[in-house]
Amino acid sequence: MIQTENYTKEKLTINLVWANVFGLIILIPIIAIYGVPFFLIWGEQYQDISIHDFFQGVKELFFDRSLILFLYIFGGIILHELIHGFFWSLYTSNGFKSIRFGIMWKMLTPYCHCKEPLKIKHYIIGAVMPAIILGVLPALIGIIIGALGWVIFGVFFTMAASGDFLIINLLKKEQMNDFVQDHPTEAGCFIYRE
Repeated sequence: MIQTENYTKEKLTINLVWANVFGLIILIPIIAIYGVPFFLIWGEQYQDISIHDFFQGVKELFFDRSLILFLYIFGGIILHELIHGFFWSLYTSNGFKSIRFGIMWKMLTPYCHCKEPLKIKHYIIGAVMPAIILGVLPALIGIIIGALGWVIFGVFFTMAASGDFLIINLLKKEQMNDFVQDHPTEAGCFIYRE
């Protein structure tokens, strides 16, 4: 663990309402990035589906299989935070003992908090891994094997990482060997510069 006395400290945070709006804004590009290759490769399988069949499928997913959908989403959200914790713990002096989980009740937002300062490059690795593991990889698998459900899962969990993308964006101009520490109660962090 670093001794922060010789460092200047700056607080950087994101607005959670903006993070949720940003998630909706990036939804269309994410759908295009994953959907275009999927339908270029597998589109023939979906040519004969009528509008009625499409909405029947949506109704079945959201109403008839809502418990399964809820379990996928809830399980994915828990995994998202565990992935943050796992990767950040690789760079802490106390391992997983330096990781804490909770919920910001005002926004109903789960979080993973690392209690130790990390090098910015290590923090970014932990911040981006849920988007890669739960978003990009399932979408790529879906594109490769022709499984639309995997692509939809990937779209949702790439979008769910929108707050992580905003925090990474705050850090991109920093020196990668400076230190960052998660803010314990807000969506953001403290930067420690020598």
